[in-house]
Amino acid sequence: MATTHTITAEKMVFGGDCIGKIEGKTVFIPAAIPGERLEVEIVREQRDYSTARIVSILEPSEHRVPPFCPRYGKCGGCNMQHIDAAYQRELRASILRDAFEREGVAVPEIACVAGRPEGYRSRFQFHSGGLMERQTNTIIPIRSCPCATPEINRYLAEVPPEERPEGRVHVFGSSRISSIPDGYDKIVIAEELRRPAPAQQPLGSGGKRQRKLKKVRPRFEGTAPVPGNLCTVSIAGKAVTFDVQGFFQSNLDVLEQAVPLVCGGLGGTNALDMYSGAGLFSLFLADSFKNVCMVEHNRDALVCAEQNLAGARHESYGVSGETWVRHHAESFMRRNGGFDAVVIDPPRTGMEKAVCLWLCQSQIAEIRSLSCDPATHARDAKALVRAGYTLQKLFLLDFYPQTCHIESLGWFKRESAGR
Repeated sequence: MATTHTITAEKMVFGGDCIGKIEGKTVFIPAAIPGERLEVEIVREQRDYSTARIVSILEPSEHRVPPFCPRYGKCGGCNMQHIDAAYQRELRASILRDAFEREGVAVPEIACVAGRPEGYRSRFQFHSGGLMERQTNTIIPIRSCPCATPEINRYLAEVPPEERPEGRVHVFGSSRISSIPDGYDKIVIAEELRRPAPAQQPLGSGGKRQRKLKKVRPRFEGTAPVPGNLCTVSIAGKAVTFDVQGFFQSNLDVLEQAVPLVCGGLGGTNALDMYSGAGLFSLFLADSFKNVCMVEHNRDALVCAEQNLAGARHESYGVSGETWVRHHAESFMRRNGGFDAVVIDPPRTGMEKAVCLWLCQSQIAEIRSLSCDPATHARDAKALVRAGYTLQKLFLLDFYPQTCHIESLGWFKRESAGR
């Protein structure tokens, strides 16, 4: 008979587990809610902590609700469906605040940008037509997902799992897709391709081929999106094209709310869009700046960015942020002058060290910093604050309801900024 313990769930931590104490040792409790009194069984012991499973809920939280998906707990996607949507947002904001305060960064009131708690997700990676079971390689066949957009669910309902493409397949479905005429299914199923070997398709001056997209600079040659994988959506009145195999936000309603928070109130001569992706923010920055500089190491995404920015004055660099800082930043500023504002949206690992150091030394007046990881966002914020910036505003961008995923936006301003 397994030994059980009575424990009170304390605060929720990044990842969605709650923590409590048993004989002074920290215990992580998945599927718990702060304040609940639980009977648990220890399932894994580590030197500094333990992991437990809930045997019974002795005193449930007032925020506990029945999950609305029959696959909840088995599917590897959602992990907060047992909590009401409003309290979920409070918990995610609390985790975000804790991350910044641990780094010694004073946090203003966190504003939450949210949309629908269900039916929001337009981007999926399906594995042989299904979703991966939590912590396994088992594929769960599905005919619907309550978090998916109606367009995705129509595809799942009409195409049997055995008739869907094999392997990992990227799918994007939304009523906002403008590249598909009305009256047709608004969904793009990416064609997964193997890249030719570099010797067959070199970068640089070789390997040129015709393409329908706007002609781009030679440093991008050797890349060309698959036409069938391109998707154009309407965001805040602008058409944005991206490759479905690459990254694009899944929650377009929240994205449309976020755009003016990222780009609004900024203006001047030069704006830097660091880690620009397909140029979504650059497209809006171009309305209020004379020149926009995009830096993005994924040159497939940058080909789409070039198409999106056609007609707007801009420069683009298909290199890492570190490479741009070390070899291109000074040249850009000699030719064009200094930057008035920066929008930066790094990967989960946060800003590259060279990029963060350059920003800290830059004297740029306004920095709008996005992140998909609160820990690395807080780390980078600490560096900016030490360099003289003030965190004026902090937003929780609630792109992924029902999950512990946290995206955030910080407004940093340097009062004594100068070129």
